[in-house]
Amino acid sequence: MMPFGGSDDGLPGWPQMRAFAAHAEAVGLDSVWVCDHFLSGSGDAPAAAIHEGWTILAALAASTSRMELGQLVMCVSFRSPQLLAKMAVTADHVSGGRLVVGLGAGWYDPEYVAYGYPTDHRVGRFDEALQVIGQLLRGQRLTFAGRYHQVRDAELLPPPERPIPILVAGNRPRMLRLTARYADAWNTAWFGLPDERLRQRLSNMDVALRAEGRDPATLRRTVGIEVGDPGTDDCLFTGTIDELAQALDAYEALGIDDLIVNLVPCTEPSLDRLASAIAIRGHR
Repeated sequence: MMPFGGSDDGLPGWPQMRAFAAHAEAVGLDSVWVCDHFLSGSGDAPAAAIHEGWTILAALAASTSRMELGQLVMCVSFRSPQLLAKMAVTADHVSGGRLVVGLGAGWYDPEYVAYGYPTDHRVGRFDEALQVIGQLLRGQRLTFAGRYHQVRDAELLPPPERPIPILVAGNRPRMLRLTARYADAWNTAWFGLPDERLRQRLSNMDVALRAEGRDPATLRRTVGIEVGDPGTDDCLFTGTIDELAQALDAYEALGIDDLIVNLVPCTEPSLDRLASAIAIRGHR
């Protein structure tokens, strides 16, 4: 995950973000990810500053050359599905075909209230938006009359240059069914070492895939993990480079395709630790 938000005096600027992404690419990481919030916060904590996700992703598309660019995740409440699909095609073009469109239903009420978005029926709205976005990203002309979204004879011009993959993040039964029905990839987060909670979520996803009659091998599974430098407080996983390599091996053994790593702190030296752990896997 990119360094993206924080208190006003600790908010990373674009030069810092650009340097972080360039370093991630230089040390061989496969992808870099942004989030999508207008205010950063959780629970009762005061809201903190954060950059706008699509703008930063477009800048990353132009300033990197190899890594996949992902979104964990874009909130479908904040943009019409037609506009979101249009933005995705443009960003994918700028990146040379490296975009993963991550989508979620949203959850943080203070930003909804502050920016004037409805908080009701979030999963119902997500269901409709996912259908619209998916069809447009496959290059289809679309008319859609839903409860929350209406589209009349819409298409993306220029059209997508490739099938842009859609990732959905969610854990509850309805979100899992929507993932199984419409998505190319799935994310569940946040974890340290693999645990029973993760195994249960993987099992629940398998149940949803079977219910949709879908081959489990066709879904890309991603897991968000939080990795702190040794001695970091309140972090889900801390340990030596060797212990981190063992953790990566454990996720692979569970059949996880990709790990999306939130580093604490989110710095270039922490990137180096992660790259070292990846490098020693299989050579211990």
